[in-house]
Amino acid sequence: MAEHRHHHGLRPHSHDSADKVDSALEASRDGMRALWISLAGLGLTAALQALIVVFSGSVALLGDTLHNVADALTAVPLGIAFWLGRRAATRAYTYGFGRAEDLAGVIIVLVIAGSSVAAAWFAVDRLVDPREMTHLPWVLVAGVIGFFGNEIVARYRIAVGRRIGSAALVADGLHARTDGFTSLAVVLAAGGAWLGWRWADPVAGLLITVAIAFVLKDAAREVYRRLMDRVDPSLVDRAEQALRAVPGVHGVSGLRLRWIGHRLHAEAAVVVDADLSLLAAHEIAADAEHQLTHQVARLTSVTVHVDPASHPGPEHHGDLSHERRHRLAAI
Repeated sequence: MAEHRHHHGLRPHSHDSADKVDSALEASRDGMRALWISLAGLGLTAALQALIVVFSGSVALLGDTLHNVADALTAVPLGIAFWLGRRAATRAYTYGFGRAEDLAGVIIVLVIAGSSVAAAWFAVDRLVDPREMTHLPWVLVAGVIGFFGNEIVARYRIAVGRRIGSAALVADGLHARTDGFTSLAVVLAAGGAWLGWRWADPVAGLLITVAIAFVLKDAAREVYRRLMDRVDPSLVDRAEQALRAVPGVHGVSGLRLRWIGHRLHAEAAVVVDADLSLLAAHEIAADAEHQLTHQVARLTSVTVHVDPASHPGPEHHGDLSHERRHRLAAI
């Protein structure tokens, strides 16, 4: 019975690790699917709006169309990032290529900033040189189409991004949501022009710029936190509780979590009895890995270091190394 328990303790974690990798690949496929579906939706929305821009000359609608085009184009770097993230690790890139997703997040933030500057430029130019907006009913319809098209895409991207743990996809969804709200500003611009307010169109364009700035802040914060290896503190609490619940673990002397793309990685140090055999200590470490992958979602790899109770914590490793070298030199 003891032999069966020991055998089970050593083997299942490697099988679960494979399952986690399969889940991560499935997450990448879900992300790619979300990108292409939303690309088609936003591409159609932008095409319809661009057609109306040509006839109406609305600067607010032009700004909204630019955002939709920019949002659609962000699918390209994200798609490349998801593709790269599925490549196997190499001797040079030992953690794999998941960080490409974070770089794509930076590109998305830059695209959002660029579209904001472009919208502001066109709006200021129209304030200086006012022009009459035509085809007002169609402009209003284009604004409504833009709102619903972007909101649907935003909900889809954010939901998939949060489910698979992709900060870049969530940022892209926030970008789409901004475009939805800016489309409502187009509706206001059309209404104001209908009342004879020539300034309504460029002012709406400036309001769009302000709205984009707020979303730019949120998207930049998401990407910055991911680049700085920030994780939700509740994840750390859950991981620590899972480790402390493992039989044979007397404490957790170290724990680190980090995102690489939409995959989570962990490094932990646990305290065990000092008189355990190497095999028994390894069994506890394997069990800890096994339990941790079950308790923390999207965790694909775990490294568990075992500290004896007599020397808990990494601060003693230097002393232990020196003592061992002295003993070896004395032999």
